[in-house]
Amino acid sequence: MSEKIFDLAIIGGGPAGLTAAQYGARAALSVLVIEGAMGGQALQISELENYPGIFPHISGWDFSDKMKAQAKEFGAVFKTGMVVSLTKQGSIFSIKCPDADFCARAVILATGCKPQHLGIPGEEEFAGKGVSYCATCDGPFFRNKRVCVIGGGDSAFEEARFLANIANEVTLIHRRHEFRAQKAIVQRVAENPKIKIKSGFVPLEIRGNGTVSSILLKNVDTGAEEVFETNGVFIFAGLNANTEIFTAIRTDERGFIITDENMATSIKGLFCAGDVRSKPFRQVVTACGDGAIAAHSAERFLEES
Repeated sequence: MSEKIFDLAIIGGGPAGLTAAQYGARAALSVLVIEGAMGGQALQISELENYPGIFPHISGWDFSDKMKAQAKEFGAVFKTGMVVSLTKQGSIFSIKCPDADFCARAVILATGCKPQHLGIPGEEEFAGKGVSYCATCDGPFFRNKRVCVIGGGDSAFEEARFLANIANEVTLIHRRHEFRAQKAIVQRVAENPKIKIKSGFVPLEIRGNGTVSSILLKNVDTGAEEVFETNGVFIFAGLNANTEIFTAIRTDERGFIITDENMATSIKGLFCAGDVRSKPFRQVVTACGDGAIAAHSAERFLEES
């Protein structure tokens, strides 16, 4: 067990966690950030163009790197690792990682989300062999090839735009004829000559021989099935909250953590910020707002304890 008891421990190094680290450290708290991968979902953003005050756009990687440097400048301490358990004994939280344990008087959960799988035949078989959940990570492997993107939200449309800079042809496939993505993003995709939109279709099976060669689709209006040839399938069908080890916290029906307006969870001294929180809108800017509020609330909690 770590001999030092930090004022505030932040689990997660995405925009919410990095913002909380900056605000907490700037308030003269001793802050520990435990991160599996710095940047979180923001690393998948090739062009962050809708964050207020940042113009022209920058990459999600550069944005995250600057946030981490800023938090470290204020005194936040960063440790790389995965948290395997979080418990509370009296007024102190114990955080267990595979190679180290830490203690803190307050904790902010900013663990984010992970991609939701389709659960269709071939998805697991061809993972890493044509099936991907990150265009920024795997897109370069599909240069001058034909790929498809599954989904209808912001992530699907943003990744389709990114892939259009690499692949010969990108087809965005969505089960509905309407999209959850912001209208401005949909418009940009519709105007891109390298991107085709195929709405009203659901994927049934991913096929190939060693690597992906096609995907079986079903027309939701007619029930007709068709084989669509593609070299890659990029899946952006939603998100699942990273809350597996936090079983004692109150969550909504989808597993996202419920908080009040101060980002406080059902456990005293435990706060939550970012995409892992139950809320209607998930963007980098809302994650940062959550992080700032969570750090401020943690500071007030520590003052009153």
